[in-house]
Amino acid sequence: MTSPAERYAADRARRRHADLAEFEGELSFPLDPFQRAACEAVAEGHSVLVAAPTGAGKTLVGEYAVRHAFRQGEKSFYTTPIKALSNQKFHDLTRAYGPGKVGLLTGDTTINPDADIVVMTTEVLRNMIYAGSSTLDRLGVVILDEVHYLADRFRGSVWEEVIIHLAERTSIVALSATVSNAEEFGAWLSEVRGDTRVVVSEHRPVPLWPHVLLREGIFDLYAPGVDPQAPGLTPALNPELEAITKRSRYEDSRAGARVGGRPTRGGRRPAGRRAPPRFAVIDVLDQQGLLPAIVFVFSRAGCEDAVDQVRAAGMVLTTEAERHEISRIVEERCSALPAADLGALGYARWRDNLEAGIAAHHAGMIPLFKEVVEELFVAGLLRVVFATETLALGINMPARSVVLEKLVKWDGQGHKDLTAGEYTQLTGRAGRRGIDVEGHAVVVEHPGFDATQLGRLASRRTYPLISSFQPTYNMAINLVATLGVERAREVLEMSFAQYQADQSVVGKARRAKELDATLAGYAEAVACDRGDFIEYAALRERLSRLQKNASRTSARVRKEATAATLAALRRGDVIRVGGGRRSGLAVVVEADDNPVAPRPTVVTEHARVHRLAVSELHHGIETVGTVRMPRRFDPRNARSRRELAQVVEESRGDFALRRAKARAAAAEEAGDASGGNAAQELEVRRLLREHPCHQCPDRETHARWAERYHRTLRDKDRVVGEIQRATGSIAKVFDKRLQILDALGYVDTVDGVPELTRAGEMMRRLYAENDIVIAEALRTGAWEGLHAPALAAAVSSLLYQGRREDETRPPNIPGGPRGVLGTALRDTVRLWSTVDDLQKERGLPDLPPPHWGIVGPIHGWTQGKGLDAVLKGSDLAAGDMVRWCKQVIDALDQIAEVAPSASVRGAALTAIKAIRRGVVAY
Repeated sequence: MTSPAERYAADRARRRHADLAEFEGELSFPLDPFQRAACEAVAEGHSVLVAAPTGAGKTLVGEYAVRHAFRQGEKSFYTTPIKALSNQKFHDLTRAYGPGKVGLLTGDTTINPDADIVVMTTEVLRNMIYAGSSTLDRLGVVILDEVHYLADRFRGSVWEEVIIHLAERTSIVALSATVSNAEEFGAWLSEVRGDTRVVVSEHRPVPLWPHVLLREGIFDLYAPGVDPQAPGLTPALNPELEAITKRSRYEDSRAGARVGGRPTRGGRRPAGRRAPPRFAVIDVLDQQGLLPAIVFVFSRAGCEDAVDQVRAAGMVLTTEAERHEISRIVEERCSALPAADLGALGYARWRDNLEAGIAAHHAGMIPLFKEVVEELFVAGLLRVVFATETLALGINMPARSVVLEKLVKWDGQGHKDLTAGEYTQLTGRAGRRGIDVEGHAVVVEHPGFDATQLGRLASRRTYPLISSFQPTYNMAINLVATLGVERAREVLEMSFAQYQADQSVVGKARRAKELDATLAGYAEAVACDRGDFIEYAALRERLSRLQKNASRTSARVRKEATAATLAALRRGDVIRVGGGRRSGLAVVVEADDNPVAPRPTVVTEHARVHRLAVSELHHGIETVGTVRMPRRFDPRNARSRRELAQVVEESRGDFALRRAKARAAAAEEAGDASGGNAAQELEVRRLLREHPCHQCPDRETHARWAERYHRTLRDKDRVVGEIQRATGSIAKVFDKRLQILDALGYVDTVDGVPELTRAGEMMRRLYAENDIVIAEALRTGAWEGLHAPALAAAVSSLLYQGRREDETRPPNIPGGPRGVLGTALRDTVRLWSTVDDLQKERGLPDLPPPHWGIVGPIHGWTQGKGLDAVLKGSDLAAGDMVRWCKQVIDALDQIAEVAPSASVRGAALTAIKAIRRGVVAY
């Protein structure tokens, strides 16, 4: 029999959880244990961190938190990392609560902003906090969906800013993928937010089975008897699979031997086996009952090619009734699109593929097309979607199977192996709760495929959450304005980044102590009766450093000279590329005087056309002459290229003579420049010869111990440096940003206390990428007098980040490089360079340089040109154009509020109106 106190406690718990019981009663399934534990924590007023696999149903906890706050008469904000996910959540909550009760704020969309339930991107909430919005006064709970985004190096800081700055009365529900350090993250949340419950689940409601698809068929990854849900760290692989892949490696080695054992371009040996064709992969999945499937292809062009290949094979995966339903939905959703834009969007081909049950999904598509693909897939009307990894980021689009074409991807700089975290995120889409008994992750055999590597990836289900928090200029300005410098430093010390840095110091200090003991042992072993051998070894180290520094200086000078040469090239110039895959003679057919990253177009002596980039020219280039160019030379015409290459061949002798003279002059000049370094080397060599240890008969034995001593000393210096950098590291970055803001006139330090100037007040509301350079352009009047299209184009240069695979043509500058816009762009580069130099002086990371890649399309769109016209001649995808237009609108919206010049504010407002039309306005 229970006591009165126990009955009272039980009754309170029942009343407190009454809405939870009601919430669960409306579901078609009972709550999982982790969902129940998290929802109970919400009901009891705690903040909560929920870490669970993709598809486990953690968003249900967020939905309950919204309901709980709503029932208590408090506001709730549901934040997401991407606009597409915000739109999806807005529609879900609107269906549950009605259109009048739910709002949406995504920067370019505002619906019911004063509603009690508002869905928004995390950046919007951060901006509201800094603006001191009264909307936050009644805020009961904030749901931070996909909170593991705080590891994102570009946008991750926003999550930590929100967590740190939200009022104490507001609780947080943080929803994360399963990470290995959830307890550490939860401990930090408790430190910053007060009592926070951590709920972790590694259980997938729908079990996941890993497979490999070879030309011979589809095979289980693991050996019989291995539980795929708990395979352990080194699970046994399917012996049949191992036998086939072993034979594949043997065939690879034989193929390599047939070409003399030389690696192919990219460093890999030629493959003896190729991946099965895409239509065959889909056919196998269909036969095995593994559709619908998402096939991840790490390239936008690859996604489109895959759809074309499967359709070219005659595949139609839908019934006649399904095709009619798809047609109806597509017509209904796309009816508002301007007819003039449909051709540029490839509408007819896209619709035909959808009706066959096949689609692509990537960032190059306009948002509406992606939304239609998502809607059709969720409705069960599509069988196969070829997607880039962006689909794995939060969009609710589960499938029976997930297929990975490769275990490597391009990360913007090179091809990298997938991490365990990426594999887990991608394959997490497999298995539809309530529909599938099990999900399937299928990796397709490809050149370089390694079953052992896949076994390691598939067996590791978690990855660590590492903070990427860094104070930005805008953050620094807002912290000074709202808290003052000292309190701002204290707040920054509360970041997860600093928390993790502090945790690492303990281990580093222990390591430094161990290295001290090792150094003492090596010092004893290196003792020499002729003299101080440590001193002698230090001279040898110094000589080695001088030689390495000379080599590095030479490489840096060569790179700077190459960039300057590229920017100075003019049409008709003949150059010689010193080495690498571009080596040989080439003629400039299209110049590019971008001072930051020039990319001129050339025709080689072999009649090939391509664009040059500094990053490819490690051996430098030389201008060796000029040739007369035809007035209307077309580099796309093969005959024209061959004729130009013949002209170069006929003048080869003259170029060689000129080159020899130029190299002789350069060698003489270089000899003068390198004299100082050579003198230092000579002096160190003299000191070495005169040192008493130089004549020691055991010199080389001592030297080997001394080498270990100095290697260990370098290790210790590195560890000590890491300790010093980790201690107060975030506040140090803040101080450096503050110094630059002071130097540029955004703060004015009086008696040691920084105060915001008028320019500083302006910058408080500039949240765009490259905020400091935008502020400088406004402060200095660099954009004064620009009409709306030119202003939009100039702004785009500070937002756009080019994709290398899309950059095959030099940018088009409307009005020419010496026109009004061209001048403004060069002024913008000059402002960027000044700030970048200030950052370099203080050891801060490089500032992203302006990029002129979309100034032409943005200028044309703002002028009123059609989508087909602005995309013609560029490599920009329609979806990218829409996305960059929206980012330009966001930045212009901020400029229209804060620009000190009325004419710039007016041009910004005019540009916003001009850009927000057609597919951009949808």
